[in-house]
Amino acid sequence: MSKPKILIQLDSDPHASVFDAVVAIDSGVDRLLPYSSVNPSNVRELVHGAMFTRGPQDLQNTAIFIGGSSVKAGEELLGHVKSAFFGPMRVSVLLDANGANTTAAAAVLAAAKHVDLRGATATVLGGTGPVGQRAARLLMRQGAVVRLGSRDLARAQDAASRIAAQVQAGSLTAVKCSSAPDTAAAIDGAQVVIAAGAAGAELLPAEVRRNGVSLRVAIDLNAVPPAGIGGIEVMDKGQERDGVACYGAIGVGGTKMKIHRAALERLFTANNLVLDAEEVLAIGQQLQ
Repeated sequence: MSKPKILIQLDSDPHASVFDAVVAIDSGVDRLLPYSSVNPSNVRELVHGAMFTRGPQDLQNTAIFIGGSSVKAGEELLGHVKSAFFGPMRVSVLLDANGANTTAAAAVLAAAKHVDLRGATATVLGGTGPVGQRAARLLMRQGAVVRLGSRDLARAQDAASRIAAQVQAGSLTAVKCSSAPDTAAAIDGAQVVIAAGAAGAELLPAEVRRNGVSLRVAIDLNAVPPAGIGGIEVMDKGQERDGVACYGAIGVGGTKMKIHRAALERLFTANNLVLDAEEVLAIGQQLQ
């Protein structure tokens, strides 16, 4: 008889995410063990609890999900989780803090439906945030020429340097987007634009978007009014507007949820998987 599937939810926030818990249960997890306020000082004990309670032959039925609202904290936890493993004593782990990996993967997949990303130019607005950085990273992996936009050029340059060090291939340029003329220049010649900024900020006015004659797809990941890209509706899912295929946050969200559930299911196929941005995108590609 196989052991029940146990998912250990490690959340850096004071309260473990209800959203992540519901998705886990809907994905077929038999037992969910949520932990909140997880940090580098206490995560090792939790990981060892996952590793040492079952024999190596049963460890694929235990897995770890790293969530929380802070992607930086999640990345730090992932490093500590991996360092706690040794030999065959390990379990599979998925990082999706703040939904950054699954959301970025869904956005890139949406763009790829309309544009061959290899050699295409893509602008990521709000690119210094967690989803923006992941989207830029994945676009580079797909061979796109990426422009990383931010109101603060220094922040964009810092983020671009960190992403380039991770990918070590492709083209990534930091661009300043603190005004409409800046943003117009940032999307000039681009086929793809993704807005991944904070809620409540319009990053690309409708008039500037309409003047971007090279654009073929525009993706807004903000679900809270006002839209991050002017003129895009939150439910848009490939809706053509001014000759551009447009996606709103909920239009992308369906794919994000499918990827999230599939990634959780994948955790229980082996005990040695580490699912970060690239692995999550690959799962999404297999769902197409």
